[in-house]
Amino acid sequence: MIEAAIPGRGVLRIRHLVLDYNGTLACDGRIFAGVKELLNVLAEQAEVHVLTADTFGEAQSELEGAPCRLSVLPADNQDAAKAEYVKRLGADGTACVGNGRNDQLMLEAAALGIAVIQEEGAAADAVLSADVVCKDIVSALELLRNSLRLVATLRS
Repeated sequence: MIEAAIPGRGVLRIRHLVLDYNGTLACDGRIFAGVKELLNVLAEQAEVHVLTADTFGEAQSELEGAPCRLSVLPADNQDAAKAEYVKRLGADGTACVGNGRNDQLMLEAAALGIAVIQEEGAAADAVLSADVVCKDIVSALELLRNSLRLVATLRS
């Protein structure tokens, strides 16, 4: 479990990490450097889930060997499907990372929502629904790995 006591907010207890794939973990279907290594570290503390429409058809092969549960979602109503997935896991124990408009509802529902701004940019709705905004996925995953960074960012 990833745990952080946030002054003014309470204790975050993250059992599930839900990640968008394209635009978040990958660009043009190819996973960013350093991501698999960080997923291996975080999987020791939380169950890792990757949600995608798999636009480029590369998610399964790119994530091969990574400790995560991959779910390919239909293209329609992805925002609602992602939010429902988070709620089924238990939103109060889930952190989500995404960048797209279809990530807005899951970022909003989660105990911790992190938006990333990378090559594809980030939808304004996703950024506004997030608790934290990071410059890239490696920074976001490092934030989860080093919970005192969460405390520094989220305390009141």
